Amino acid sequence: MRSVLVEGPRRMSLVERPMPDPAPGEVRVRVRYAGICGSDLHIFHGQHPYVQFPRIIGHEFAGHIDAVGAGVDASLEGQRVAVTPVVSCGTCHSCRTGRPNVCLNLQVVGVHREGGFADYCCVPVECAVPLPDNVDDRAAATVEPFSIAANMLGRTGVLNEDTALVYGAGPIGMTVIQALSGVHGLRQLVVVDRIESRLDWARDSGATLTVNSADRPLSEALQDAGLSPDLIIDAACHPAILEEALDLAAPAGRIGLMGFSPQPSSVPQSKLNRKELTLYASRLNNRKFPEVIDWMAQGLIRPERFVSHSFKAEQVHDAFALLEESPVECCKVLLDFN
Repeated sequence: MRSVLVEGPRRMSLVERPMPDPAPGEVRVRVRYAGICGSDLHIFHGQHPYVQFPRIIGHEFAGHIDAVGAGVDASLEGQRVAVTPVVSCGTCHSCRTGRPNVCLNLQVVGVHREGGFADYCCVPVECAVPLPDNVDDRAAATVEPFSIAANMLGRTGVLNEDTALVYGAGPIGMTVIQALSGVHGLRQLVVVDRIESRLDWARDSGATLTVNSADRPLSEALQDAGLSPDLIIDAACHPAILEEALDLAAPAGRIGLMGFSPQPSSVPQSKLNRKELTLYASRLNNRKFPEVIDWMAQGLIRPERFVSHSFKAEQVHDAFALLEESPVECCKVLLDFN
């Protein structure tokens, strides 16, 4: 089978590998589309702390079940599915308390185990989430990035009266913007970025105020609009953002952090206590795939606006080059394994 194998930093090839057989409790998925994530680029550059090479990468993918392992209902063969990459042990404290996405023994498909940039991929049956007929294959490959937004907003909560501020209109920020606008219907949604084309997309996706911070201070724009955000989502992930967010947040505000920056932020405790602010972190998704699939089935989010490019699997190097050399020109890039 065709497989995108990263053999080491900056050494990636499309190779032929033996077709895997599903182990007991697993299914084999015939991959149709797979999305390229920023973390795949980090793996390619040797900058991901949890990957051991060589590795078939890819954790955003969908297809259909073509074989099942022992103990799995054979009637699942042929079922179209989106695959959540979260593989948890089910027995540690996090799993027992309903937080399998931070399992003590967590494995992530495409990181700790072979991923979906291949014609076939074997995963535990519970990771293969059924798709309705009105969610097409391309949309199905974007369930995972939208689940990141669903998890974050599930952590912070979203209230009808919220004024929300989203830092960053890149791919992850765009999933949050769609969810806040299309799913939650917020009337006040502010988006800040330094790239005007991304702000154009944000306006088209429901942002009521956009601010180009390269041209104007965000604090000034909010003051002129008479807005004080109750909900702030950092999807840009620069250490200075948290420091600014503490100043901009309304009393009793919630701040959601989506990044993994190793650089420290300066956070005076008094700023948190004075307004009784709450910080939320989020990792991967906690069983959010059915929720996101329902969003898609109802037409509340628009995956077709999220996908900007599609490449045949044989063009994987071109796809990675586009993301690295022209990131402003693309959002979600898919690989087609048809």
